[in-house]
Amino acid sequence: MKDKVKQLLEKQQYRFAGRHTAVKICTWTKNSIRNKGVCYKERFYGISSHRCVQMSPSIGFCHNRCIFCWRPIEYTEGTVMTATDKPKEIIEKCIEQQKVLLTGFGGNDNADKKKLAEADKPKHFAISLSGEPTLYPKLNSLIKELHKQGYSTFVVTNGMEPGKLAGLEPPTQLYLSVDAPNKELFLKIDQPAVDDAWQRLMDSLDTVRRLGTKTRTCLRLTMIKGLNMVHPEEWAELIAMAKPWFVEVKAYMFVGFSKKRMKRENMPLHSDIKAFSKKIAEHSGYRIADQEPRSRVVLLVRDDIKNSKIQWG
Repeated sequence: MKDKVKQLLEKQQYRFAGRHTAVKICTWTKNSIRNKGVCYKERFYGISSHRCVQMSPSIGFCHNRCIFCWRPIEYTEGTVMTATDKPKEIIEKCIEQQKVLLTGFGGNDNADKKKLAEADKPKHFAISLSGEPTLYPKLNSLIKELHKQGYSTFVVTNGMEPGKLAGLEPPTQLYLSVDAPNKELFLKIDQPAVDDAWQRLMDSLDTVRRLGTKTRTCLRLTMIKGLNMVHPEEWAELIAMAKPWFVEVKAYMFVGFSKKRMKRENMPLHSDIKAFSKKIAEHSGYRIADQEPRSRVVLLVRDDIKNSKIQWG
């Protein structure tokens, strides 16, 4: 990674754990340690926000230049990773850097000392920070090693590598990001660097359907007011192709570098998300199981999934 980009990310509290891996403390991890609330994933799935490592083994590498991305998409490295670090080294260094980032809480009077001590021994790895994880050639080995060491795994993909996705070592939960209900809006919003991006996404939806027999699956629909909160029946068609366990209908958030490309008015209110989720539910047959107004997200669950709060690991 170019020094200029690395310095920029370090100013934003990223910490590098090797040549192409980085860790960043999630806002909800900080909030949880101070007993000021937890991530919606704790509410929906039972993870522990203060014991979650948010990381990426492919910082800067991605196929898309999504207009709503809070990362600096202008500095995307490309889609080919050459020199790669070993999974065991990545895990060790991620935990080391996580501890470094949490050090300041030791002198914080508002920190829950019990949670802070537990945070030094994480339980969950969210492979979702920045970049597309399927571009890391050793992702399967990384997932296997994390499971071997007793961690649960949460992998987020853009679906641009359907072949790699089909052979993926099943994580504890697999997320596929879907940002548009049709090809026209997809090309406008995701700005893919590959010509067959829409077909790749369609193939990945089918792959998610097959992987759903082996592990928990979820589609994350990022809603942008004034742009893609349309055609709920088309969103439902995509959901039907993937048959995920869960669907998260989540608001675009006006944060980070997205402020250079978007307007505050593009960020839906929770009431907007809830109203549109009801429309998607009506067309898809999924039911609304939960919601978290602070994160502006609604959880839809497949009818045959009885308990939405299934524990990780």
